Amino acid sequence: MEELLELKEKLLQGDIKGSLELLEELTEMGRKDIIKTIRSYAVILLIHLIRQQVENRSTRSWDVSIRNSVREIQRENKRRKAGGYYLSREELLETVEEAYINAIDEASLEVEEGRYEVRELEEKVNRAELIDRALDLITAEAE
Repeated sequence: MEELLELKEKLLQGDIKGSLELLEELTEMGRKDIIKTIRSYAVILLIHLIRQQVENRSTRSWDVSIRNSVREIQRENKRRKAGGYYLSREELLETVEEAYINAIDEASLEVEEGRYEVRELEEKVNRAELIDRALDLITAEAE
């Protein structure tokens, strides 16, 4: 909120350069928040995809969680007024890859009731296939 007040003050003073710099900072802050939210939902999505892959099964609860995570990522990534998306497919891929680290860690507590350590679980997971599947789900309806 301070930044908005500062921007208003700079505009009233006619400080266009300072206003543009502050606007750039505000834009970056907003983008970081969007990425953080998308990454959080991607962790949930990946946990369930990991469980499906390793346990070779699914539950209605996992399926619903996957659909909800995908919808929330799509909703967060969509520009409301300007149209289009905040993150490109490449940026989404990078965000999902970053989320994988937390997802595999958390999944190690859930897969087969915590039977595997992270390292053991990573050996059972096809990371590239999993990330591709997550990205396909996220971009399927969004495109």
